[in-house]
Amino acid sequence: MPTMEEYAKQPTAQRLARLTRTADELTAAIKGQSDAALSRRPDAKNWAAKEVVCHLRDTEEAFGARFEQILAMETDPKLGGPSADRWAEERQYLRNDATEAAGAFRKRREETLATLRGLTPAQWNKGAIHPVRGRMTIDTFLTLMAWHDDNHLDQLTRALEGKA
Repeated sequence: MPTMEEYAKQPTAQRLARLTRTADELTAAIKGQSDAALSRRPDAKNWAAKEVVCHLRDTEEAFGARFEQILAMETDPKLGGPSADRWAEERQYLRNDATEAAGAFRKRREETLATLRGLTPAQWNKGAIHPVRGRMTIDTFLTLMAWHDDNHLDQLTRALEGKA
């Protein structure tokens, strides 16, 4: 799995291709899995596969909202939001249907890709202030998303194998 730094060196088209594959890979990973298998956490700290799917769905919605905000504003907006673990608890990820969550992720990812593919060169450099990472451009977000997809697909696979 490439690091964030390695992804940052890839051409835009290659990073977009990574994002394009994720919905299919996610669907394939959960296909035929029982709800029990999808809901089983490898340990007390790490997420179950179903929680990973729901996290991807919800972060995709957050990325889309961030892009809308960045593109609409003249100055860099400040970003924030709840932690991933808080979302998992408050949104009761373990009670969600993983197949439905994967379908919602696919829809949101298609919207995100349409937005990204429609950007002008100048828009790729528009940005926002992330509370931990500092200023991030849309291009930087693309790098983060590519890495994030790989990271969580790997986490999902490990969870299904019962590994942290």
